[in-house]
Amino acid sequence: MESRVLTGGATAIRGGLPLLRKPAAVMKFTVAASCSSSGGGSFPAASATVKPVGPLIAGPNLVWGRQLRPAILLEASPKRESIKPCCAAASSPAESSDSSGNAKVGFFNKATLTTGFFFFTWYFLNVIFNILNKKIYNYFPYPYFVSVIHLAVGVVYCLVSWAVGLPKRAPIDSTQLKLLTPVAFCHALGHVTSNVSFAAVAVSFTHTIKALEPFFNAAASQFILGQQIPLALWLSLAPVVLGVSMASLTELSFNWLGFTSAMISNISFTYRSIYSKKAMTDMDSTNVYAYISIIALIFCLPPAILIEGPQLLQHGFSDAIAKVGLTKLVTDLFWVGMFYHLYNQVATNTLERVAPLTHAVGNVLKRVFVIGFSIVIFGNKISTQTGIGTCIAIVGVAIYSFIKAQIEEEKRQKKAA
Repeated sequence: MESRVLTGGATAIRGGLPLLRKPAAVMKFTVAASCSSSGGGSFPAASATVKPVGPLIAGPNLVWGRQLRPAILLEASPKRESIKPCCAAASSPAESSDSSGNAKVGFFNKATLTTGFFFFTWYFLNVIFNILNKKIYNYFPYPYFVSVIHLAVGVVYCLVSWAVGLPKRAPIDSTQLKLLTPVAFCHALGHVTSNVSFAAVAVSFTHTIKALEPFFNAAASQFILGQQIPLALWLSLAPVVLGVSMASLTELSFNWLGFTSAMISNISFTYRSIYSKKAMTDMDSTNVYAYISIIALIFCLPPAILIEGPQLLQHGFSDAIAKVGLTKLVTDLFWVGMFYHLYNQVATNTLERVAPLTHAVGNVLKRVFVIGFSIVIFGNKISTQTGIGTCIAIVGVAIYSFIKAQIEEEKRQKKAA
């Protein structure tokens, strides 16, 4: 979001909009018939005495806050005039005007489309990662070592990116390191336990348990961050979790190791999301996740060496190579690590744009896509219950989004009043 300030004695706005002059108690303007409509017609000139509505700061500065484009709010006297900037409409099709002349920003604005693109990319990369990850565990069931590979590939990617300046590495001091270390620990713990669950049970079962993450996020947001979560939002999360659970029941294969690991992952990622939000104050999300990956890799190495190291040296690598070959093993591990890093990087960028609870609900909807694609890829039958559960989850997200939008709008209006 951006705020735009129009300054100077006489600033013209392109596209047929009126000329703004130095603010005074009363201004006069004349709109000439210089804009033609799409049908070839034009609107007549209009003259009105008006006064600007909105905050004025520093004398002649007129400020519009938290809008993609400035909305010109004019109060006409004695008669309200409706101004239709038809030429501007050609360049800004997402905007429309109501009968009072107030410009509205439509759904298809830049910020909405950008956020939507982040969510789509996040979902796509996560689906590819989950499918490839599960295929690897079918012939190489070593989740601690695979978790290290995921992070190691990401760290190499970050180091290469910093070396070429895309992005430029942000310096880190001891204070930021103290902030990021617990975040990285939660990230490492959540990552390892997720992979242990994926290796132990079906993909759908792990995602069913991890679908409870919004409740953990809501509880943490209210009791740790001190954010008051309305009852309506709490209730709107129920159909989301219920729907995802129903959608995954056709693949349900209970296992205590998988269940416990997925629950620990939920708690770990909840703390990671909330404290990552706090750590983004002085550093962009790309650099934040790069440093988190490096620190998390350090945390993951010891348990991988102690728990799985002897097995890997004795027969783990040799068994996998005998099944699929050395080239496929190395290639699969590289690409699963790359997809893991990219989807988490995009997820971190998405978290930077939205609230933690919104991020969690989007995470639940992502699981619907993962479960659906896993059913198709691994040949599971799609039952009626799966379809119904998916619909319930989508409806739940829609209800949540509507309630959340209403709450945010009410807050905005109270601040503006």
